[in-house]
Amino acid sequence: MKRRTFINQTIKVSSVIGLSSVVNPTIWQKSYDKHITILHTNDVHSHIDPFPNNHRKFPNRGGVSRRYNLIQQIKAENPNTLLLDAGDAFQGTPYFNFYGGELEYKLMSKMGYQASTIGNHEFDNGIDNITAQLQHAKFDLLNANYDLSNTSLDGLVKPYQIYEVDGISIGVFGLGIELEGLVSKNLYGETKYINPIEIAQDQVKILKQDHQCDLVICLSHLGYQYQSDKISDIQLAKSTKDIDLIIGGHTHTFLDQPSKVVNQAGKITLINQVGWAGLNLGRMDFYFNKINGKGVKDVVIEV
Repeated sequence: MKRRTFINQTIKVSSVIGLSSVVNPTIWQKSYDKHITILHTNDVHSHIDPFPNNHRKFPNRGGVSRRYNLIQQIKAENPNTLLLDAGDAFQGTPYFNFYGGELEYKLMSKMGYQASTIGNHEFDNGIDNITAQLQHAKFDLLNANYDLSNTSLDGLVKPYQIYEVDGISIGVFGLGIELEGLVSKNLYGETKYINPIEIAQDQVKILKQDHQCDLVICLSHLGYQYQSDKISDIQLAKSTKDIDLIIGGHTHTFLDQPSKVVNQAGKITLINQVGWAGLNLGRMDFYFNKINGKGVKDVVIEV
């Protein structure tokens, strides 16, 4: 399928889906030629089991089993579904202390994740541990702004990946937070941090212009927003163009609906983040109309 065969795009957004409900967009499907669902998580932090019944804030919420069942329900409704994660799958429960990330990556593979990015807590047992655990990952680990050439991860982490879903080309790239001052040097070794805004501009050019992707998604572990000048998802969206969706992490931000940020081209970039601990599953439904000619992408957001 040539670039721009499907050009008019409508997005139905369900920012947060609790692990007991499913949004059914069947009525939308009847009016559009293509329907792509993006599911996403961030900062799950080794929460394999639900929170206990007596937990003060999240009694009996979350858990891998519920998430798996919900993912299967949504995939049965729409097989054209992509499942993504914005990092920090590791650290937070004794499962990580005992298994070092093996269980987390095995379960993510079982659930059908296509890609994740590297969070700062992935380094908690050292960079060589990430390398060791990747043998259990049947998904892509993406990061474009860490120079890993002098580490054991060299060649194992891709800057981006392109997924063809029902004829729609989806380019996904990853960005990570600056590790200095956040992670001990001995844990991340010779990993070099590169300005994520500069790298994002390069990645978008590759995906949008060179590979002519219909959608460009950034898996970001930069954090949603800061009071300082630290680079965040908000800054990233404002400073770039042609990123359709930023799936964020690190700041454990619960967004009731995606943020809409005007980018450098005067268009909307969506930012979404669904908290932490696997309590919620983010869902974005993209709908495409088939038209002739190049045209201009129209984005309508319904919540």
